[in-house]
Amino acid sequence: MNLRKLLLFTLFSIVLTACNWFKEKPEIAKVLSSHFNNKLYNKFDTAAYKPVFKEALAKHINASLNPKVIEAYYQSNEYLPLLVTKFYVNGGLDSLKRYVLSSYEDGFNPEIFLSSALEKDLAILNANKFKNIDEVYAAVADLEISSALALNKYTNFMRFGAINPANFLNRYYIKNLRPDSAKMDSVLNAADIVAELKKSQPAAPAYLALKKGLAVYRDSLKNEENEAIKTIKINLERMRWQLPVNTSEAVWVNIPDFRLTWIKGTDTLASMKVCVGEKREAGYADKMKAYLKSGKLDDKPKNHETPQLVSVFNSIQVNPIWNIPASIAKSEIYWMVMKNPAYLSNNNIKVYQNGRLIDEPDTIQWDKYPREKLPFSFKQGSGDGNALGKFKFVFDNSSSIYLHDTNAKYGFNLSKRAISHGCIRVEDPLKFAQLLINNDKEYDKLRMEVDLPPVDTAKNELFKTKMAKKTDTLNTFQLKPTWFATRKGVAVVVSYFTAWANNNKIEFRPDVYGYDPILWEALKRYM
Repeated sequence: MNLRKLLLFTLFSIVLTACNWFKEKPEIAKVLSSHFNNKLYNKFDTAAYKPVFKEALAKHINASLNPKVIEAYYQSNEYLPLLVTKFYVNGGLDSLKRYVLSSYEDGFNPEIFLSSALEKDLAILNANKFKNIDEVYAAVADLEISSALALNKYTNFMRFGAINPANFLNRYYIKNLRPDSAKMDSVLNAADIVAELKKSQPAAPAYLALKKGLAVYRDSLKNEENEAIKTIKINLERMRWQLPVNTSEAVWVNIPDFRLTWIKGTDTLASMKVCVGEKREAGYADKMKAYLKSGKLDDKPKNHETPQLVSVFNSIQVNPIWNIPASIAKSEIYWMVMKNPAYLSNNNIKVYQNGRLIDEPDTIQWDKYPREKLPFSFKQGSGDGNALGKFKFVFDNSSSIYLHDTNAKYGFNLSKRAISHGCIRVEDPLKFAQLLINNDKEYDKLRMEVDLPPVDTAKNELFKTKMAKKTDTLNTFQLKPTWFATRKGVAVVVSYFTAWANNNKIEFRPDVYGYDPILWEALKRYM
């Protein structure tokens, strides 16, 4: 009798198990049935839900910022509605909706973050008017997908910008921090969605001030197509790009403003005019095609635009030697010596062939050498006539760009100072050197190298001795460059902003290199 009861109980247990009577309810069923006090959600079966979700995901996956990340996330989580489970009842998805809608204030069109779909899908679940569990599957799947795609795209665009500028801009050599699959996955797996949304917000005072300025211009102009509003949106995007600046002290050069600003923490240490590279020649792209086809230097268009870059200062060269670039030698020096053979000696320019100095360059018969195959290199010696002036401020970069003094001071009186070959001329190089140098002792040495008395009067006798040596005609003094180390951790950022906020007013500058229309073309689908 006991054996019979045992067999019956075992058979009954098998039947119950086969019918899922003892199967634990999925978390989504517990959350929704408790929240709505609706037993319908207790019927939620993840096995039945998965094909519904997969089909919906396949329809919308191409709207995501990175389909592979989204697909991998759900595959690794068995296609469960994790975002709805974690963040629907506690209001996290409502917060996501509010943040997405507020992206308008940052210049975006909220629809690129699926704002309408997210609002609709939330409203459907909020209504709680489902006739059967199949309708619940469809509603949860839609809300899960719209939430995931919105969260992924919104946090990435706000944190890193909508585009990678290196893909669109000429001479953009900054390796911006960009979203990767690990970062995207961490956002989707976040335990606190509101914290992730807050973390994605640009918090720099300059950004917040320009964002406020956008609202003011919108209120007054009431025209999203106005050029001023477009310019503000473009520059908000520039401010979202994550520049690799890892120091608290940086020299910011703004090309359109023709000015540099030295920032340390929240303090401004210096601000001065600069001259930057000349704009590339009109019709550059077509002319470059013609040059590549002909190979003739006369067909090569000019492009002296100063590149955008980030680096760190490492040294100062006082009384620098100018290693004249081959492009300048072929396009300018060659013609000058053809007109005047004494041009080289008059300008303290030495000529080298295969690395060896030519003693009498004025005797070279230049007409024997075609410009395309000029076998010489040129260096301008230290001194008052040197194009780099008395100071060269050096930092690592791939474009051989540096900041420097100049013997052509007239440029700083111009309103449009895009006049150089690409390097950046500094208005007050002595002040710049003083800020960059290691200490007062080194600064006094630097001053004496450029014939200025030391700040420390105890060194006046040494200064007099140095000056006497320079004026001793019996022992000719040969001026040579001197190198000085710089303070560690001073970054240089060569940037490009055509609009920013200053004292509750938006400052606009001419788009000197014509980059704004290029950026707008790339951005307008998001705005």
